[in-house]
Amino acid sequence: MTDISPEMWANVPAGEKVAPIAPPAPTYGQEVRRRLWANKPAVVSIVFIIALVIAAFFGPYFSPHTYFKQDLKLANIPPFFETYAVTDGAGEVTRFFLNASNFNLYEVDADGNMLGLLRGGRKDMIKKSQPYEFGDQTLMLDYSKLPVRLLLEDGSEVRPSGWSWNKTYLFGTDQLGRDILVRQLYGAQISLTVAFVATLVNFFIGVFYGGVAGYMGGKVDAVMMRFVEIISTIPLTLYVVLLMVVFDSGLLSIIVAIGSVFWVDMARIVRGQILSLKSQDYVAAARTMGASPARILTRHLLPNSIGPIIVTLTMLIPSAIFIESFMSFIGLGVTPPLASWGSLTSEAVETLRAYPHQLFFPAAAISLTMFAFNFLGDGLRDALDPRAGR
Repeated sequence: MTDISPEMWANVPAGEKVAPIAPPAPTYGQEVRRRLWANKPAVVSIVFIIALVIAAFFGPYFSPHTYFKQDLKLANIPPFFETYAVTDGAGEVTRFFLNASNFNLYEVDADGNMLGLLRGGRKDMIKKSQPYEFGDQTLMLDYSKLPVRLLLEDGSEVRPSGWSWNKTYLFGTDQLGRDILVRQLYGAQISLTVAFVATLVNFFIGVFYGGVAGYMGGKVDAVMMRFVEIISTIPLTLYVVLLMVVFDSGLLSIIVAIGSVFWVDMARIVRGQILSLKSQDYVAAARTMGASPARILTRHLLPNSIGPIIVTLTMLIPSAIFIESFMSFIGLGVTPPLASWGSLTSEAVETLRAYPHQLFFPAAAISLTMFAFNFLGDGLRDALDPRAGR
């Protein structure tokens, strides 16, 4: 600092414009973050996936219900219902709702909490009716024709007092009286676990296998890709059945089946990217400078293929969820009382016409998860592409 002459610290003359100093160029990580956060669908998808994972793995601990406890008296309860109010001679009000699918009355309080099944009198199988006593008030449940009606002693029809949300079972119950919300969360645990574990296996095997095949080329590539074609010709369902002979039916056989077969798509994608990039000038320069094939693959070729790899990876997750759901749907997945989205869908199909809400929740979860990972994959592809303009 002592060698700097005082003239170099002279003030800029008045009126003279000085060119502003350009800010430092953003780093690659900063540019990736900026492009990703600018993609609104990708941001919404990230929030949804994080919320889904938190709810799936921590939500069941905050519920008083379990995924296996059965209560047949409260089977097929909807998530919302029309409530009725009956006042007896003593002025006591009894609130209940009518399940028109099984002709049962269930008592609820003013907030919508379930209190239990109301017991009626002897059913008249000829007239198709059943009496219910509320103090000195008698109601007749008439199911001789649809829709089912509630009649007073004078024959007038009782009208509902309004709609109420089921505060005890927010998503309702299934045909065995189990809480659908808790089973949905446990199903998300299993489906997401299968998807993430199988996708990670697919990622490491597929990237390594496809990268080596694409970079080596020639006979090595031909032999390796023939092996891929042989694996891809085996029907996945048959492969799962064969694995179940060894591992029995359950979660492990699904993970092993998807993880050991599903990587062929990733290998094909990576091989195609490596074949198109290995003739670039920067690869030839690295090879001339003595870089090893492993270094060229890991430092030059794979980073420039990260966009298609990430897109394929995010597409494999919903695909794995669909495969697990299909296997559980046909009875080759998790064993009861465990639940996955596929087994929940299979159980709900049996009661689709009477209780469509039981199918709505797992189907909506699968659909929303698919959309979320697709939008996230597109956002990551645009953000991680090093060739994109800054």
